[in-house]
Amino acid sequence: MAALLKSLLAASEKAANIAQLCRQEEALFSLLIEEKRGADKNKKFLQDFKTLADVLIQEVIKHDVGKEFPELQGYIRGEESNKFENGLGETVVVQVCPTQSETAALLQRVLDRNQMAAELLAAAIHQEMVLSDPALDNVTVTISTENMAVWIDPIDSTNQYIRGRGDVVPVDGIYPSGLRSALVLIGVYNRHSGEPVLGIINEPFFQEQLSEHRWQSRYHWGISYGDTNLSSLSRPIPQAPPRVVLSSSEKVALQKALVPLYGEQLCFASGAGYKMLCVALGFADAYVLSEGSTFKWDTCGPHAILRALGGGIADFAGAVNAWRAGQHDHLPELTYNKPEEGAVGADRWANHGGVIAYMYQEHLETVVKTLAAASDVV
Repeated sequence: MAALLKSLLAASEKAANIAQLCRQEEALFSLLIEEKRGADKNKKFLQDFKTLADVLIQEVIKHDVGKEFPELQGYIRGEESNKFENGLGETVVVQVCPTQSETAALLQRVLDRNQMAAELLAAAIHQEMVLSDPALDNVTVTISTENMAVWIDPIDSTNQYIRGRGDVVPVDGIYPSGLRSALVLIGVYNRHSGEPVLGIINEPFFQEQLSEHRWQSRYHWGISYGDTNLSSLSRPIPQAPPRVVLSSSEKVALQKALVPLYGEQLCFASGAGYKMLCVALGFADAYVLSEGSTFKWDTCGPHAILRALGGGIADFAGAVNAWRAGQHDHLPELTYNKPEEGAVGADRWANHGGVIAYMYQEHLETVVKTLAAASDVV
């Protein structure tokens, strides 16, 4: 597991480089947008975009990690289809080719024969990443990867990534929108139990170097398996007063139900992954979402990190209904190995019941008890 962690972290750093490159080159970025349609469209947004950056990042992680861990090939999945339509109407299957020149030639077809853009991306894809993180040398976890699988969200909060605002000011440490909420999320889960085991959150746009007009990335990781709980983060202390982070589109009824707990401490931010990161970093005590608008690839990585720190992610509807039925222990948590029966496309992997991400069990119970008493939230 330690070797897999290092491999995934290196892949996440390469992913961050690609995301940064695509944003820094405006002429390049204008070529990379294609609107999602049909079953792959996230119904939460009127316009849900995928970018070539999303697809490239997903395929790079699949390629690099699958090459090092052959037993995981076929079990590394992500949000995006690797089919991309260029300006000529040609459908191109995006993949990492054996050589940099072959990858560049493939990307030229996607990028309407733009040789410079294709070569820039191919160089980033084939760059060898060397991690210089002494803390990783002390991670000696021996967990078999034989029964594991991987979820990838190549760029969570794609809409914020496309808009590209880097000048958003944080409110009590939480950025309500902007590039800071665009994250690379990688989660490893047990194929049999569905439990999250290893998680990585990479922030490609953590800090801007204004003099060079470039961004620096930062990553976080966590391992939770049996009695093993390790993380690059320390468990944050509870907020005083407690604070919750929500989507700006959250139901008014749920917001009103949470006022007795949080008062004026209702915070709003973009990106499901970013809101879960806010909980892991201690900027919020919980992230509550009543809609089924997140997916397994959104939550798997952050869930593993939260578990490693003593928290978790509960199924919103499942937990509230369980509490109403008198079950106050072992509230249902999200799992990652089974699709939703009867659903099609991306909805097969949606967290249909909503989510409650938390750091402290007692805080989860207080939230669920409060919501269970409200008749109009589930």
